[in-house]
Amino acid sequence: MEIKTTTTKKQKRCYFCVEGIAHIDYKDVGTLRRYLSSFAKIVPRKRSGVCMTHQRELSNAIKRARIMALIPFVQK
Repeated sequence: MEIKTTTTKKQKRCYFCVEGIAHIDYKDVGTLRRYLSSFAKIVPRKRSGVCMTHQRELSNAIKRARIMALIPFVQK
Protein backbone atom coordinates (compact mmCIF):
# COMPACT_ATOMS: atom_id res chain seq x y z
CA MET A 1 0.00 0.00 0.00
CA GLU A 2 1.60 3.19 -1.20
CA ILE A 3 0.57 6.60 0.04
CA LYS A 4 1.19 9.46 -2.30
CA THR A 5 1.54 12.95 -0.98
CA THR A 6 1.57 15.79 -3.41
CA THR A 7 3.24 18.97 -2.37
CA THR A 8 3.48 21.76 -4.83
CA LYS A 9 6.55 23.83 -4.21
CA LYS A 10 6.82 27.17 -5.90
CA GLN A 11 10.10 27.06 -7.77
CA LYS A 12 12.30 30.05 -7.11
CA ARG A 13 13.37 32.03 -10.14
CA CYS A 14 16.79 33.57 -10.47
CA TYR A 15 16.47 37.30 -9.70
CA PHE A 16 19.27 38.23 -12.10
CA CYS A 17 17.86 36.17 -15.00
CA VAL A 18 14.36 37.59 -14.52
CA GLU A 19 15.59 41.20 -14.32
CA GLY A 20 17.99 40.70 -17.25
CA ILE A 21 21.09 41.68 -15.26
CA ALA A 22 24.12 40.44 -17.17
CA HIS A 23 26.88 41.57 -14.81
CA ILE A 24 26.72 41.74 -11.00
CA ASP A 25 28.52 44.85 -9.77
CA TYR A 26 30.46 44.61 -6.51
CA LYS A 27 29.65 48.28 -5.79
CA ASP A 28 25.89 47.57 -5.66
CA VAL A 29 25.86 46.89 -1.93
CA GLY A 30 22.07 46.93 -1.60
CA THR A 31 21.64 43.98 -3.96
CA LEU A 32 24.57 42.07 -2.46
CA ARG A 33 23.19 42.38 1.10
CA ARG A 34 20.08 40.45 0.01
CA TYR A 35 22.28 37.39 -0.45
CA LEU A 36 24.03 37.55 2.95
CA SER A 37 22.76 35.81 6.07
CA SER A 38 22.41 37.54 9.43
CA PHE A 39 25.98 36.44 10.21
CA ALA A 40 27.24 37.96 6.91
CA LYS A 41 27.70 34.55 5.27
CA ILE A 42 26.93 34.03 1.60
CA VAL A 43 23.50 32.39 1.25
CA PRO A 44 23.52 29.07 -0.66
CA ARG A 45 21.81 28.62 -4.03
CA LYS A 46 19.10 26.41 -2.64
CA ARG A 47 17.91 29.13 -0.27
CA SER A 48 18.41 32.17 -2.48
CA GLY A 49 17.02 30.70 -5.70
CA VAL A 50 19.83 32.09 -7.86
CA CYS A 51 21.03 30.06 -10.85
CA MET A 52 24.48 28.46 -10.86
CA THR A 53 26.08 31.00 -13.19
CA HIS A 54 24.87 34.00 -11.23
CA GLN A 55 25.67 32.36 -7.88
CA ARG A 56 29.34 32.12 -8.90
CA GLU A 57 29.37 35.71 -10.07
CA LEU A 58 27.50 36.81 -6.94
CA SER A 59 29.97 35.14 -4.59
CA ASN A 60 32.90 36.77 -6.41
CA ALA A 61 31.20 40.18 -6.21
CA ILE A 62 30.55 39.73 -2.47
CA LYS A 63 34.18 38.73 -1.90
CA ARG A 64 35.39 41.79 -3.85
CA ALA A 65 33.08 44.07 -1.88
CA ARG A 66 34.44 42.61 1.37
CA ILE A 67 38.02 43.29 0.33
CA MET A 68 37.09 46.85 -0.67
CA ALA A 69 35.46 47.27 2.81
CA LEU A 70 31.97 47.86 1.40
CA ILE A 71 30.54 44.81 3.21
CA PRO A 72 31.78 43.44 6.56
CA PHE A 73 33.38 40.00 6.78
CA VAL A 74 31.45 39.18 9.98
CA GLN A 75 28.52 40.67 11.89
CA LYS A 76 28.65 41.14 15.62
